[in-house]
Parts: sequence; structure tokens; C-alpha cells
Amino acid sequence: MCLGVPGKVVRVDETSVGVSMGQVSFGGVLKEICLAYTPEVKVGDYVLVHVGFAISKIDEDHANEVLEALRQIGELSDAPEPQAAAPGAPPSDEPAPAG
Repeated sequence: MCLGVPGKVVRVDETSVGVSMGQVSFGGVLKEICLAYTPEVKVGDYVLVHVGFAISKIDEDHANEVLEALRQIGELSDAPEPQAAAPGAPPSDEPAPAG
């Protein structure tokens, strides 16, 4: 599954090898993002980012819709943690040893 997170481009720079990089704001948190796949973006545009790469340019309304959906999903993080296995027990995704 791929999760793209929207952010607002606040700076665009061209590297010495011709690759566009940009500073993108994610709710005030600034990250350096590769803009090679979205050469048309400029300061003020919104982009969808996956693992450090802007994968598409999106409009502000779409960015806000995605951010709201992510906020709603975040409410699920209040669910209780699964109980930890007893010390020395195998992880739940591995079969128990025979015998």
C-alpha cells in the first residue's frame, strides 16, 4: 500500500546536476523533497509526497480533503495496544516450536 501525504511547496531549488529539489511544509514541518517527477510545481503549489518524492501536483482543496481523512484515521491510534507476549514466547507471526 502506498501512502502519499500532501504538503505545500515553500521553496524550489535546482541542483548542480539539474534535479529539482524543494522544501515542502507538512503542517509547519519542513522537509527537503525531490521534485524530479513534478517539474511543473512552483512555490505555493501543493504536492502529494511519498518517501521523499513529490509524485503529483494537487490543488489546495484536494490537499485539505486528504489531510482531513488522515486526521480522522489518526483517531484510531487511541485504540488500546495489543497485549505483549510473555517473555521468551515466539512472536505471534512465527509458529511456536514443536515439542
